[in-house]
Amino acid sequence: MDLDVFVNAHRSEWDRLDHLLHRGRKLTGAEADELVDLYQRTATHLSLIQSGAPDPLLIARLTQLVARARATVTGTRRASWRDAARFLTAGFPAAVYRARHWWIPTAVLSVLLAALIGWWIAAHPEVQSAIAAPDDLRRMTSPGGEYETYYSSHPAASFAAQVWTNNAQAAAMCLVLGAFLCVPVIWILFLNVLNLGIGIGLMSSAGRLDTFLGLILPHGLLELTAVFVAAGTGLRLGWTVIDPGPQTRRTALAQQGRAAIGMAIGLALILFVSGVIEGFVTPSGLPTWTRIAIGIAAELAFLAYVYILGGRAARTGEAGDISEAERSAELPVAA
Repeated sequence: MDLDVFVNAHRSEWDRLDHLLHRGRKLTGAEADELVDLYQRTATHLSLIQSGAPDPLLIARLTQLVARARATVTGTRRASWRDAARFLTAGFPAAVYRARHWWIPTAVLSVLLAALIGWWIAAHPEVQSAIAAPDDLRRMTSPGGEYETYYSSHPAASFAAQVWTNNAQAAAMCLVLGAFLCVPVIWILFLNVLNLGIGIGLMSSAGRLDTFLGLILPHGLLELTAVFVAAGTGLRLGWTVIDPGPQTRRTALAQQGRAAIGMAIGLALILFVSGVIEGFVTPSGLPTWTRIAIGIAAELAFLAYVYILGGRAARTGEAGDISEAERSAELPVAA
């Protein structure tokens, strides 16, 4: 490509587009049509220059011109209640459904590791001694001990709010830090699994595993599922850095990152429900079977929400990302 000839041939179109953009909303119908046509032509010109005769100054000018034109052509829109409803009924459950190949294995391996850690601690008194002194272990595991009083140590409302905040932060960290090649997500997940395994091991060694499960299961099923979803999504985001697939790494990361941000909001709502159960149901005087039944019902409701609503939305192409019209346009690149 002879760049000088190309610029001389199309400079007038670029100048005209710039002039129309400065006119703003004072355009006539014919001028608005002309602006759209010039925007499309200039985007094509930019692609040709990028692939055939890269010139940094010219590319910078046309990139800015195309961006301004696109903002004028597409305009801006405000979020509405319809957007929120679409997110809750399609976007969020579809994103969780699409990520199931990541978070289900994460959940299975984490539960198995927690059970293994619990067995190891319960079967080895020397490990228990390394965790805490015998008197401290008795205070934690005895009837009315710290494991039981933990859930009633604060007023239910403030305890639920504190639990929700902590869990939402952990989920958000898994989602956001996944881009750092998965390492922070694995560490956060391991700490959660380790704490669960220690509780299983210590209470089992005291012969009170049934009590521990009666305290954990009502809220823990939904809470841990949300954490596993966050961790699995974070791992998928980290893997996208390594292998973006057929898309460019930038495009793939942008798509997965936007979906992850949406999932952080959705999971915060799920963890709010879990926090309410932990604050009001777990320490309540309800029979153990009733508290566990409430936890199982909440877990089944979430899974039905993901697999029914999410599966249906995913099969129609929903991915939890913003709509195609709101994404940044990708200019064609010559082979």
